[in-house]
Amino acid sequence: MSQIYIEYDFKVAPLTPGNEILIAELGNVGFESFVENEDGVKAYIQKEEWNENILAGIYILSSDEFEITFQKTEIDQVNWNSEWEKNFAPIIVDDTCAVRATFHKPFNVKYEIVIEPKMSFGTGHHETTHMMIQYILEEEYQGKHVLDMGCGTAILAILAEMKGAKTLDAIDIDPWCVDNSEENVERNNCTGITTILGGAEAIPQVQYDTVIANINRNILLADMDTYVKRLKKGGSLFLSGFYTQDLTIITDCCNKLGGTFVSNKERNNWVAAKFVF
Repeated sequence: MSQIYIEYDFKVAPLTPGNEILIAELGNVGFESFVENEDGVKAYIQKEEWNENILAGIYILSSDEFEITFQKTEIDQVNWNSEWEKNFAPIIVDDTCAVRATFHKPFNVKYEIVIEPKMSFGTGHHETTHMMIQYILEEEYQGKHVLDMGCGTAILAILAEMKGAKTLDAIDIDPWCVDNSEENVERNNCTGITTILGGAEAIPQVQYDTVIANINRNILLADMDTYVKRLKKGGSLFLSGFYTQDLTIITDCCNKLGGTFVSNKERNNWVAAKFVF
């Protein structure tokens, strides 16, 4: 017998960062898959996990900063792959790195990453992932030991290995992301990446040349000290997942821990930044 799902079709304005905030909040109350589109996002939850008050704690729905409407529908088992294929287009970053799915034609670029993101964050489309890809393309990774925090699909770790990183740890607190990362690591024939389930407490007691953390401001601030302790002297820390107005507080935190601001990138009010310690 097929599993019954409840589908919520949300119309969101503005899309950025509305979609991301909404998805994060819905995920916390049991929604298990999301399909973003040009109007907003469709969110799915198993009927047995649903209740009439499921949206009561979704704070963005009552925010004056966003206009959000929705329709609710009961549907049979969703073909997630079909839904995803209809909404996922390949991307190319700086004419150097392509991110595509198995059903897309190959690109003639230096680095090509083939992923199947499923429910995981990190297709390259989001501003933060795009900027972190740009930073990795600019940096030297040959022989380095790298930590990718909040790895999502492991797209950043995969690119770092393609650029010569020797060993990499890809960590995420979401079991689905870890499973998906393992699939993508194998799909791209990577051999130096170890996937780990957990948060900052799961970081191995080793020293890294480079730490990449694309998460969100609050987690970055809470875990910054742990990241820094795991960096070798002279190591680089790349951070993203926060807005332009948050760069000052992120920089102050790094400065207090002995870091030096090097540069930042900005894309649609999202920021990525580089620090050295």
